[in-house]
Amino acid sequence: MTRTAPGVRLLPNAITILALCAGLSSVQFALLGSYDLAIVGVVVAALLDSLDGRIARLLDATSKTGAELDSLSDAVSFGVAPALVLFIWLSDGHRFGWIAALVFAVCMILRLARFNTLLDDTEQPPYADEFFVGVPAPAGGLLALLPVTLTLEFGPGWWTHPVAVWGWTIAIAALLISRLPTLSVKTMRVPAKAVAPLLVGVGLLAAAIIQFPLIALSAALLLYLAHLPYAVYRYRWLAAHPEAWDVPPKERRAIRRGGRSHRRLGLRRPTRRAVAGAGPPGTPARRVRDWRRIGLRHRYKQ
Repeated sequence: MTRTAPGVRLLPNAITILALCAGLSSVQFALLGSYDLAIVGVVVAALLDSLDGRIARLLDATSKTGAELDSLSDAVSFGVAPALVLFIWLSDGHRFGWIAALVFAVCMILRLARFNTLLDDTEQPPYADEFFVGVPAPAGGLLALLPVTLTLEFGPGWWTHPVAVWGWTIAIAALLISRLPTLSVKTMRVPAKAVAPLLVGVGLLAAAIIQFPLIALSAALLLYLAHLPYAVYRYRWLAAHPEAWDVPPKERRAIRRGGRSHRRLGLRRPTRRAVAGAGPPGTPARRVRDWRRIGLRHRYKQ
């Protein structure tokens, strides 16, 4: 196996540095009043963050230094930078606003520290690779900026009120450090039949981002929040079905259908009412009522 050239091995770390610069530049754009560019800076940082790890694995250029650098970049780009952008954007001078910004940044750092710890945990079940623990850093940083995105597109509203903004910031901070399972796109397996529709969807998404960038971003973030109940259901279903851990998606669907069919064919609990032919013989009138309960006519002769 050929060894990767030293210059090529620096490429993933260079991408991580670019992500750090993009995220930190959003603070400068916020200071200049260009909040649309501040959001673009965090989006670019999220895109670059999704590439550096993949490129490192493709080039066989993974390293401990790269992993630590990636975590530090995420802490600045998705923790410190969004908190400062929100504080500058609201600019109400209230002390509670700064407290909320600090809480968000601290929770982001704690979330990244826990993520690094889980990477070394070898006792995780196989299906745990399909999920993140809590909301990942890029999604959390963009979700925190959702009030700014809505204001740029629709103007002031209830989402610009200081109580709503800082309450939203703390809620996203709680999702960052929560134990809530969220789906990981890195391990999702797409069936062969779904490749063409998925590519069409990617094209439509690109067109929507070009024509309506802020609306598309807001819709994507709201859809991400809407997927959380499904992620919890999927995690619990996999935990209860060990036979579905390491099987292809087609076999998983067969297991789900088999479970639903079994429930549909389940027997009802036996009724407590007496029916004809069951138990000790009763009076003639009781026997007639028992036959009628099961929908049969019976003529009793004395």
